[in-house]
Amino acid sequence: MRKPRRNHSAAFKARVALEAIRGEKTVAQIAAHHEVHATQVTAWKMELLEMRRRFRRRCVGYGRQERIRDLQAKIGELTMENSF
Repeated sequence: MRKPRRNHSAAFKARVALEAIRGEKTVAQIAAHHEVHATQVTAWKMELLEMRRRFRRRCVGYGRQERIRDLQAKIGELTMENSF
C-alpha cells in the first residue's frame, strides 16, 4: 500500500534549505532527520540560493538606477551653473 503524497509548507522547505546552506550537517543527515529525500533537500537549497541571487540583483539594480538618476540631475545642475 502506497503512502499518500506529503505536501510541505514553504516555511518547512525554507528551514530545511537554510539548514543545508549552513553546512553543519550533510545533506543525507538533514534528509534523514526531516524524513525527506536528499534530492529534495538539494533542490530546496538550490531554489533558496536562486531566490537570494535574484533578490540581491534586483536590489543592486534598483540602487544603481537611482544613482544614475542622481548623477544625471547633478550633471544638469552643473551644466546650468557653467553656462552662466
